[in-house]
Amino acid sequence: MNLTGKQIIGFQTKAAGHRNFQGIQATTGEVLPQVFVEATDEEANEALAKATAAFKVYRNLSDAQRANFLNTIAEEILAIGNVLIQTACAESGLPESRIIGERGRTIGQIQAFANFISNPSWKREIVDEAMPERQPLPKPRLVQKQIPLGPTVVFGASNFPLAFSVAGGDTLSALAAGCPVVFKAHPAHPNTCDLVGQAIQKAAQKSGMPDGTFSLLHAQGHEIGGYLVKHAITKAVAFTGSYRGGKALFDLAVRREVPIPVYAEMGSINPVYLFSERIASQGEGLADAFSQSICLGVGQFCTNPGLIVLLEKDVAFLTSLASKLDAMPLGTFLTAGIKDAFSHGWNTLNHHPATTRLTASEIPAPSLFSTTVREAIAYPEVLEEVFGPCTVAVVCKDLHEMIAFTEQMPGQLTATIQAEPTDLAGLDELIDEVSQKVGRILLNGFPTGVEVSPAMVHGGPFPATSDARSTSVGTEAIYRFTRPVCWQNF
Repeated sequence: MNLTGKQIIGFQTKAAGHRNFQGIQATTGEVLPQVFVEATDEEANEALAKATAAFKVYRNLSDAQRANFLNTIAEEILAIGNVLIQTACAESGLPESRIIGERGRTIGQIQAFANFISNPSWKREIVDEAMPERQPLPKPRLVQKQIPLGPTVVFGASNFPLAFSVAGGDTLSALAAGCPVVFKAHPAHPNTCDLVGQAIQKAAQKSGMPDGTFSLLHAQGHEIGGYLVKHAITKAVAFTGSYRGGKALFDLAVRREVPIPVYAEMGSINPVYLFSERIASQGEGLADAFSQSICLGVGQFCTNPGLIVLLEKDVAFLTSLASKLDAMPLGTFLTAGIKDAFSHGWNTLNHHPATTRLTASEIPAPSLFSTTVREAIAYPEVLEEVFGPCTVAVVCKDLHEMIAFTEQMPGQLTATIQAEPTDLAGLDELIDEVSQKVGRILLNGFPTGVEVSPAMVHGGPFPATSDARSTSVGTEAIYRFTRPVCWQNF
């Protein structure tokens, strides 16, 4: 498979634009050779027009036909072979083992959606039988089932070049639902996007899908993304990235003449609540596991544990954790922009009057800062996400203050309780309060790592996501791109 550097518009490739860019090798900053042409408004129009035409056919295909399409996508991605692994490694700076694992996760979630829609129950059909003899009025026969929304725009994430990208969960759940997808490729890994985009294009042709079921557009700037969101043809948007980016797209969508749903996953600091008996029983091992989770993937996970909540009597644990972090290397960031943002966030915390740095390094590095509940509430900026290996500890005087802090805490993707049974006995009120703030609660684990399964919720109250009623991971993600219709007397 050869790189094209062009837009994939249904079954064609085009490059009518006059602005170019190239991918960057993350570890060296070297410019990669393939030139990519930025999409024009006209090409975006064509992609969406084709998606509209495709939707009339695609939505009426059988579930088995769409499942076959999804499985063919998986086959075509595997057929790219080692070129895909090496390309993703070069553009992301992530190790080969991580990218191989991510490819496996990508294939697994494709197959999960294919299997899910192979069972007719996924449409959640509800049948209320007629009662013609009912008095004083007869009851009609009512049947409710899910139908697809329509052409969907998907934005890829920077930190998962495969699993949250071109063939990631957003694209696959929309396709599984019966919605054509126009994908806005992430400029951090255009070469990887090109390879996977061609695989989906080839799979669509092989499995007899209508032209326009899938398109992919390249651009470095935000103009094309905004244009796609505002376009009258677009019926839904999925985004994974920063709060600023997700909120901007959400605001564009609600200002449209016809508003549309935007499912924006915008990051989180994922509090970990630590309790005395757990610290006493696990000690050094807990600090070691915590430091590994903080630094996993250079901390570039939306589930990175960026907040610790613990009691004053347990602050000695922070000294142990700080020493572990001091021994951790910083690693290679996904992009120069992410590295700069990490440095800016780190410097803000390092010079903030409400925080104290507990790790030794005087320069941006894996770090631990501490603050009090009063200061964290008074200065909410200290709880803003620093996308990288950086964590803030909020020290509470007692459990009552811990609960009060949780009530004030912004929405998160996850929260973790590290506690022994003797700790848990008195935590019902806290856990109930935590459940109001997150989409997933873990016991005695760490939030990095998200299982792709029917029960998974990868979402949470604002600002973690724009819609806490949904998940972007697991088969339930399909319902972001469907709506219920009731059929009466059919």
